[in-house]
Amino acid sequence: ATDAAAPAAASKWNLLTFDTEGDVAVSLAKYTAELSGKFAAERGAFTVVLSGGTLIDTLRKLAEPPYLETVQWSKWHVFWVDERVVPKDHVDSNYKLAVDGLLSKVPIPTDQVYAINDTLSAEGAAADYETVLKQLVKSGVLAMSTATGFPRFDLMLLGMGPDGHLASLFPGHPLLNENQKWVTHIMDSPKPPP
Repeated sequence: ATDAAAPAAASKWNLLTFDTEGDVAVSLAKYTAELSGKFAAERGAFTVVLSGGTLIDTLRKLAEPPYLETVQWSKWHVFWVDERVVPKDHVDSNYKLAVDGLLSKVPIPTDQVYAINDTLSAEGAAADYETVLKQLVKSGVLAMSTATGFPRFDLMLLGMGPDGHLASLFPGHPLLNENQKWVTHIMDSPKPPP
């Protein structure tokens, strides 16, 4: 979310096209590192939100020189836009995907990687994650959008599923109408588990 008015925000969009996935990975690493440096310098923290799918592999260049040595990893705070309620070592876990593909290869402090509590129900895990986010807003790690009243992250990296879902929001699903909760859950996801 941004604090800008809708027309002004719309004018800031840029469409970038790339010939190969490798070109995307190079560009994404450069862009992410630049944003990381900017927000680490301005606020002392860089908040990044990850999704699952092929995104983590596309971020692989961040775990290579020069980024491995130059990014201020100690300033990173990592969140998930969506996660399945499975153990963290489960094949369907986005946390496992991120740890295996990136987080185990860079020195981000483990207490700054905010995974869901996978011992709770889907509803409980969502409520718990919202509580964590609210505490991070109070402590100043996360900023708040004055326009939306929701937390504002420095970078949100989203992917779209083949069925058009984004962040576990599925086309035509009633959950698209949720506008109060910061984090919610979905039990009847077209792509299980919950």
